Amino acid sequence: MEDNCFNQTVFLVTLLLAIAASSVRGHSTRVGFYSSTCPRAESIIKSTVESHFKLDPTIAPGLLRMHFHDCFVRGCDASILIDGPNAEKTAPASQFLKGYKVIDDAKFQLECECPGVVSCADILALAARDSVVLTKGTSWAVPTGRRDGTVSNASDTDGNMPGFQDTIDVLKQKFAAKGLNTRDLVTLVGAHTIGTAACEVFSYRLYNFTSTGADPSINPAFVSHLQALCPQNRDGSRQIALDTGSADRFDTSFFANLREGKGILESDQRLWTDDLTKRFVQRFLEVRGSLGLSFNVEFGKSMVKMSNIEVKTGTMGEIRKVCSKVNEY
Repeated sequence: MEDNCFNQTVFLVTLLLAIAASSVRGHSTRVGFYSSTCPRAESIIKSTVESHFKLDPTIAPGLLRMHFHDCFVRGCDASILIDGPNAEKTAPASQFLKGYKVIDDAKFQLECECPGVVSCADILALAARDSVVLTKGTSWAVPTGRRDGTVSNASDTDGNMPGFQDTIDVLKQKFAAKGLNTRDLVTLVGAHTIGTAACEVFSYRLYNFTSTGADPSINPAFVSHLQALCPQNRDGSRQIALDTGSADRFDTSFFANLREGKGILESDQRLWTDDLTKRFVQRFLEVRGSLGLSFNVEFGKSMVKMSNIEVKTGTMGEIRKVCSKVNEY
């Protein structure tokens, strides 16, 4: 990469690094952080995501979930991107994540444009926003200025990542530990309006869940549909839409499915069984009237909150040259 970019950047390196250092104001992120140090940063990331999305639309939910997984473990510091035999990406909770190539491609272009300036953590945060837009969701302003972490351990996912069998109380506790409230919980789980889950993650709900058969919280008519998609003792890696009927569009149909007993994950369906979380689900579905909430608007707000979990700014961490490994000094 250095050989390809050398002629474009060698005389700018020192200047850009100095500007990047002087641009930090305190220890927080802000919108437009790269406006002077790398003006085309957001457009480069956006065009990269768009190019990959045209070839494979499934990278949109992949990038969105990758950002979520990153922030819930050691904060939003791109530790999910680091390679290694015991790195976060090797944890069971991360095995179905995808989109790493998108981040690598964007980083390569940014290193050519403005070396050592744009963090991998910011690339991931911006790519997550761009993925929502590409699936017909609404955009939001992403504060930037994060720096990258240097530690990535699969064991750190234990107890931090929300699980598909978690009770609502456990989910509330995990979100509260990250500074996120119940509204944020319901809103961010709404990201399941795009993407899929493997049969092995939820098929236990379809067979022998109780002495009489399937999970009673599933709409009985929907059980046979899911059983046909995920036959017992067959291919557990088969991917099934989390939002039946609208898996490729960022909308509120995911919440409508919960109301109808068509939640794929047990933890998702439980949002309809808890009085407080159910109230927010209903408000997202009540798009008209004074009690309604705009899912798209609230999603942007909650994503900004989540993307600031335990961020590294100022002189903390580093700006990785390659997102999959820490810098060598």
